[in-house]
Amino acid sequence: MKIAPADFPKLQASILLGVLMVAAGALAVYFSFAVKEAAEQAMVRIAAQFAEADGKLRQVRNEESEVKQKSIIFKQLQERGIIGDEQRLDWVELLKEIRDQHRLIDLRYEIAPQRMLEGQLGNDFVFFASSMKLELKLLHEEDLVRLLDDLRRQAKALIRVKSCRIERLPATGGQRDGGRANLQADCEIEWLTLRDVRGK
Repeated sequence: MKIAPADFPKLQASILLGVLMVAAGALAVYFSFAVKEAAEQAMVRIAAQFAEADGKLRQVRNEESEVKQKSIIFKQLQERGIIGDEQRLDWVELLKEIRDQHRLIDLRYEIAPQRMLEGQLGNDFVFFASSMKLELKLLHEEDLVRLLDDLRRQAKALIRVKSCRIERLPATGGQRDGGRANLQADCEIEWLTLRDVRGK
């Protein structure tokens, strides 16, 4: 097919229009890909920001729950008299009550001066301990178990048994408390209290 010279200007215009349309299409595709990529990057950033905010929210909730739990434990310790100054008079009264309740034959004790427990660093609350030597005569071992259980449940302190030694009394001991005691127990226990040392 022959193109007449007069048709060249028309053909050039069509070719130019076609090239412009192809260029416009290419630019549209390029910009659509660029917009899509920018949108995807924005979504990734938003997702990361959301994950970070969600993580912080979870951390705050966990810390809040931990503070509530510690607050409950702290209140329970306060109510039991474990936090604060030691209450030796209450301890002595409790020992007398337990002795009378379980009809213990003979119970003697000696309390050493209070001391701070070692190995506590950088805490506002510090454990203090008072050692007590207990001597008592028993009908049977269960008397000692009951005494220690009652102390652990009722004492206004945490009770830690360091040692206990039980010996059978001689069978010929006619003078031993009306002949009722069969055993002698010697124990060392610690009365532990927790004190706020910030005000010292």
